[in-house]
Amino acid sequence: MQSNPTDTPLSFSNFSLAEPLLSAVKKMGYQTPTPVQQQAIPLALDYKDLLVSAETGSGKTAAFLLPTLDHLLTLTSTSFGTRALILAPTRELAQQIFKQCQQLIEYTDLTIGLITGGEDFRLQQNMLRRNTEVVIATPGRLLELMEQEIPNFTHLEVLILDEADRMLDMGFSEDVLSIANSCNAQRQTLLFSATLTHFGVIKMADKVLKNHEVVALNTLHDGHRNIEQQIIVADDNDHKQKLLAWLLLNETYDKALVFTNSRIQADTLRGPLRGQKLRVGVLHGEMDQKERNRMMELYRDGEVKIMIATDLAARGLDIKGINLVINFDVPRNGINYIHRIGRTGRVDELGLTIALVKSTEWNLMSGIERFLKQKFKRRTIKELEGKYKGPKKLKASGKAAGIKNKIEPKKADKEKVKVRHRDQKNIGKRRTPSEPKPVEPQEPST
Repeated sequence: MQSNPTDTPLSFSNFSLAEPLLSAVKKMGYQTPTPVQQQAIPLALDYKDLLVSAETGSGKTAAFLLPTLDHLLTLTSTSFGTRALILAPTRELAQQIFKQCQQLIEYTDLTIGLITGGEDFRLQQNMLRRNTEVVIATPGRLLELMEQEIPNFTHLEVLILDEADRMLDMGFSEDVLSIANSCNAQRQTLLFSATLTHFGVIKMADKVLKNHEVVALNTLHDGHRNIEQQIIVADDNDHKQKLLAWLLLNETYDKALVFTNSRIQADTLRGPLRGQKLRVGVLHGEMDQKERNRMMELYRDGEVKIMIATDLAARGLDIKGINLVINFDVPRNGINYIHRIGRTGRVDELGLTIALVKSTEWNLMSGIERFLKQKFKRRTIKELEGKYKGPKKLKASGKAAGIKNKIEPKKADKEKVKVRHRDQKNIGKRRTPSEPKPVEPQEPST
C-alpha cells in the first residue's frame, strides 16, 4: 500500500531515534526532515520492507541510514557477520553513502566498511573478516569476494538496494538477486529507486520484498517505451466479457495475462473463455500452493496461453513471452497498475496493455493516468461498440464532471380538513327555509 502520513515531524527528534544519532544529525546541520525522510523513516523503524521512489538529492540516503543505524544500536546482536548491507550501482555513490554513514555513527561504536572495484582486494577481505557491522558495496566486487566465501550474510538484519533502477540499467539484475538470495531470509529489505515505472524495478521488488509498503514521492517515468497502453470503454461487465473474448481471439500474442480485482471474477471469466476454445488458466490466493505451481508450469511451458490472475497471485510472476496484459478490472491504484503492466515489455520485447473501463471506473483510470503523468490511447472495437462513450464532460483533472440535480425546496403541506360524505351531498343544492343550516364538524375537546 502507499504511505500517506498524517503527522509531519517538525524535527528529527519526533522519530524517537537513538541519542547518538540525534547528536550526529544536529552536528551535520539537519533540521527539518525532507518528504522522503518524513514518510520512509517511521515505516523503516517499524521494521517494514519498503519500496521507495525518490530522486538523488531528496535526502534518501539519510532516509535509509538513520532507521538502519537505530536498529543496530537498539537491538544488540551476538551473531557473527555483517548486520547491514547497502548495495549501490557505482563506486562514486557507494563512497558518498560511506562518508555520510561515517558522520552519522560518529558518537557510536558501530563499524563500517566500503567495498568497490579498483581497491585492494586483500584489504577488503580482511575488513570483512573483522566482523564489520555495516558494509557498503557495489555488486560486482562484492560477488568476487563472495566467490572466495568471505562475506557472511547468514545473520544479515537489513539489506538496502539504493538506486535500484540504475543497477538494473547497468546489467546488475542477476548479481543483485544472487547477493539477495545469499542473505538471511528474515531480514528487512529497503529498495530505493528514482522511478517506480522502470520495467525491472517492480519485478525485483516482487522477488526481494515481503509485504512491503510503498512510498511514492517521485513518479518520473521512462514512458514505458516498450509498452503500448490502451483504454477501451465498456457498458458493463457483460460487455467487458465480450470485449475480452474478442481481444483474446483477435490480438497476436505468445502469452496473455488477464487481471481481475477478485478471485470470484477470475473464476467467473474462465468458463466463457474456455467455451471459446481458448486455453485458459486461473491463478488466485485461494488455490493451494501445489495447484498454483502446476498452473504456473503449464503457463510457462505454453500449455496454457492465457492466465487470469489477481494481484496477490501475480506477485513474483516473471515469465518470458507475456506480450499482452488486459485489465478486466481497473486496478485500485497506480502502484497496482505498474505491477500489472510490468509483466510485459521487457527491454528487448514489445508489450500491449489494455484496460477495460466502465463508467464507474473512469475516475479511477484517470487518477492512474495522472499518477503516471501519461495519457493512454483510447480505442474502440467496431464490432462491439457500446453505448457508453466516456463522460460527456470532464474536469481539468480528467475525471468525470458530475451533474448535480437541483433540489427544489419542499412545499409546505396544506392543512387537511376532514370532510364528511354527508356534508358533500348537499353541496350546490338550494336550502329550503325549513332546512337548518349544516353544522360544521367540531374537533373533540381534549
